[in-house]
Amino acid sequence: MNVLVSGAGIGGLALAHWLRRHDIAVTVVERAPQLRRGGQAVDIRGNARTVVDRMGILDAIRAHHTGTHGLAYLDSRGRPVARMRGDDFGDSGGAVAEIEILRGDLVRILHDAAGPDVDYIFDNHITALHENAHGITATFRSGADRTFDVVVGADGLRSGVRALAFGPEHRFVRDLGTYSSYFPARTSLDLDGWEMMFNLPAGNGVGGRVLLLYPVGRDGEVRAMFSFVSPPFDYDRRDTAAQKALLAEAFAGAGWEIPHLLEQMWRTDDLYFTRSGAVQMDTWSRGRAVLLGDAAFAGSIGMGTSMALVGAYVLAGELAAATHPASAFGAYETAMRDYVTRNLKRPPGIDRGFAPRTRRGIWLRNHVVKTMTQLPVKAALTGNLQATANAITLKEYALAR
Repeated sequence: MNVLVSGAGIGGLALAHWLRRHDIAVTVVERAPQLRRGGQAVDIRGNARTVVDRMGILDAIRAHHTGTHGLAYLDSRGRPVARMRGDDFGDSGGAVAEIEILRGDLVRILHDAAGPDVDYIFDNHITALHENAHGITATFRSGADRTFDVVVGADGLRSGVRALAFGPEHRFVRDLGTYSSYFPARTSLDLDGWEMMFNLPAGNGVGGRVLLLYPVGRDGEVRAMFSFVSPPFDYDRRDTAAQKALLAEAFAGAGWEIPHLLEQMWRTDDLYFTRSGAVQMDTWSRGRAVLLGDAAFAGSIGMGTSMALVGAYVLAGELAAATHPASAFGAYETAMRDYVTRNLKRPPGIDRGFAPRTRRGIWLRNHVVKTMTQLPVKAALTGNLQATANAITLKEYALAR
C-alpha cells in the first residue's frame, strides 16, 4: 500500500509514524516550506497518552512539559480572582491538562519518531484528485501527478482534501463566531506557572474579548492568545498584516499587558490567526480519500490534539489490517465515531463563559469559577472531559516494526 498524507501537522506526522510501523509506504505533502514550528500549548489527554506511550515518545513529551499547572482568572486590574488548578477535574479533565507541550515541540518529536523513510514534499499542496482503476491520482500545485492507494486529509479545519473529495467548506463547517490568534512574546510578570485569562467586554466594534497569557518556562517567555467574538470579516486569510490590523483595532485602548503585547505582535513573523469552527460530517471517507484530525472532527474543547493522535493510530492500524481501503475506512469510523461525538459535545454556556459581552458577565463567570471546583457536580459543568478523553478502547494492532 502507498499512502499520501496532506498536512505535516500533529495528525499527519503521527499517522506517518504508524504507517511506517506497519511497513506501509507514506508520502507527506505540506503547503508550508518547512515544518510549522510555532503555535500554542496543546494537551495530551486520556487515551492519547496510551498512543504516545506505544509510539515510544511519552518520556520525550514529558521532558518538554511547559510547566503550567493551572488557569487564573483576572479582574479588570489584572489581579487573580479565581483559579482552576490542573488537577481539579482529574489529570485529563481540567482547563490545563497534566501533560501540556508547545505545539512546535510536539511536531518536532513526531517528525523524529516518523523516521527517515517518510517521503516529504514541502512548499506544495494537492490541487485535484481523480480515482481510476489503479488507485487515486493526486495533482500537485507543482504540476506533477502521482497515483496512490489512499489519500488522507490531515490538513486542518480548512482542509483542501475535504474540499476536493467532499465539496465546499460551508457544507461541513459550522461557524463558532470567534477569531483567535497566537504568537510568542515576553513579559516581565511573574506568572509562576499559571496561565492568565484577562477578559474585556464588547467594544471597538466586536463582542467579548479575551487575552490568554500562557507561560513557557520561567524566563518570561509566553504565548499570547488574543480572541474576540465578531461576525466574519472580509480579508485574505494569508494576509498577516491584515490579521495584525484586526487584532490591534479590536484591542485598541485596552489596559494591563495588552499594549506591550501588541507592540511585540507587530514585530513577530510567527503569528497564527484563525476563525473558529466545528466540522459536522456524516462520513469521513469517500472513495479512496479519508479525513483525519481537525479536517474531520474540529470543534472540541481541549481535545483536538488527542483525537488526532488517537485517530492516526486507529486509521493506520485498520489500513494495515484491511484488504481494501473501503473496509479500513469503515472500521476506522466505527471505532472512532462515538469517541469523537462525545468530545465534540460542547458544555452548555461554554462559549458565552469564555468571552462574556459585559463587565457584569465577566464578574459572574469569575464568581462561578471560584465556586464550581467545590461542587459535587463539577465534572458535569465542564462536560465530563475526564471521562470523554478516555472514551475509546484501543486495539492492539499487529506491527511489522
